[in-house]
Amino acid sequence: MIEKRNSRRMSLSAHLLIKNMNDASSKEEETEIEVLDVSKTGVGFMCDTPLSIGAVYETKLTLWTDEIIHAFLKVVRIEQTQDERYICGTIFIGLPEINAKRIEVYDLLNRIDEG
Repeated sequence: MIEKRNSRRMSLSAHLLIKNMNDASSKEEETEIEVLDVSKTGVGFMCDTPLSIGAVYETKLTLWTDEIIHAFLKVVRIEQTQDERYICGTIFIGLPEINAKRIEVYDLLNRIDEG
């Protein structure tokens, strides 16, 4: 895959609570996901739930410090795997600068750990 991000990707264990903001009848539900990478611009993850490209989902991202970032993610890419799962690429919509900085700090700590 060709890297298209300007920000470095990083792994992060997290759970997302997803609510489709484009669907007024959508209820907030927790969806089992596997976070593949996080940057200050977006989140990549794998899930069992088919999402819609262009849809905006409300999320609660739990960081490594147990802080929760309330954010909105727009789905920009979906790829279905052979085992009926979905790899989703999303971008943050209106992420406050303070939360982007928290993610940057995590990235800096990872770089220090990697040497």
